Amino acid sequence: MNKAKQLFAGLILMALGLRTSQADYTLNLMKGVTKVSNDIYDLHMLILWICVVIGIVVFGAMFYSIYHHRKSKGHVAKQFHENTTVEIIWTIIPTLILIAMAIPATKTMMELSDVEKSDMTIQVTGRQWYWDYKYLNTDIHFESHLDEASERVHRTASADPRSVPHYLLNVDKPLVIPVKKKVRFVLTSVDVIHSWWVPDLGWKKDANPGFINEAWTSVDKPGIYRGQCTELCGRDHAFMPIVVIAMEQADYDAWVKKTLEEQKQKPDLSDQSREQLMVHGESVYLKNCVGCHQINGAGVPGLIPALTGSKIATGKWESLDGFLRAGTAKMPSFAKLNAKEYAELMTYVRNNLGNKVGDELQPKQTALPDDDD
Repeated sequence: MNKAKQLFAGLILMALGLRTSQADYTLNLMKGVTKVSNDIYDLHMLILWICVVIGIVVFGAMFYSIYHHRKSKGHVAKQFHENTTVEIIWTIIPTLILIAMAIPATKTMMELSDVEKSDMTIQVTGRQWYWDYKYLNTDIHFESHLDEASERVHRTASADPRSVPHYLLNVDKPLVIPVKKKVRFVLTSVDVIHSWWVPDLGWKKDANPGFINEAWTSVDKPGIYRGQCTELCGRDHAFMPIVVIAMEQADYDAWVKKTLEEQKQKPDLSDQSREQLMVHGESVYLKNCVGCHQINGAGVPGLIPALTGSKIATGKWESLDGFLRAGTAKMPSFAKLNAKEYAELMTYVRNNLGNKVGDELQPKQTALPDDDD
């Protein structure tokens, strides 16, 4: 009941112009932080008020006629048809209104599709259930997953979502772009249809397997802008958020330099303590395995095998290592992991989730002869 009252009050205040479009319970679009998003908002408001005026005129005339020409006042309905003048008028006026609406709408649609003269291009690939970003003008390439705090809370029934800032809207690695630059996006998918949407940018675009869609943005103001996948893409659809950080050019250049240096670094193959292996292993598990095997390793009965008590998980570590690298028809290969992550993940799986093998695998044990990544 309180929510309904707040919603009703918000509607009244919004109609009176006393609330912003981004306030709680608003029923309007948000303006966003790009020229395109503001053009879309202005177009929306133009069409809205045209529709409001039409509604007032049409319903006003209808209610006036019903009230002042009612039978109780002695009026008798007249039988008539085919008034050429009236038909011409009600054809010309709507046509002019549609033309007035079509001109700015077409201009905005053409603006949305204009990806030419871009300063940089980023490939966005949707995966179940995270985003993959590749900067085509540099060698930067990384995955962006739901942050660990949100991952733990949403998979733990007794946890309080309010304890996590930006719950389900935060990631481990955000997308970073420079301000006042035209950024072109090419979007695709490797499995099912996803949809990349950041409200502040003013648009959303589907990521379809086997196809390439294009979009662009240019952010004038530095800041953090959050979004989500808006296409129902499977069980964990609600857990693949988007975070875009817009930086000044100097800050962006520094980020590019730092990121490239980090990507070139070889994994640290030095020995770790058991505590370190378990802590880091949990992070690797939450990022790569929890979506199917669940946070407690129970899996999904009849569909996803449990890790708890699994012969593969608790048998020889070499067998588990080979299994992870090869993958199966249901489980993708984890060849993207480096030796350090393999050691951490296997130590965690074999000594948590109800398993107690008792061993500690070190990165040097899981490193391949040519393991440079």
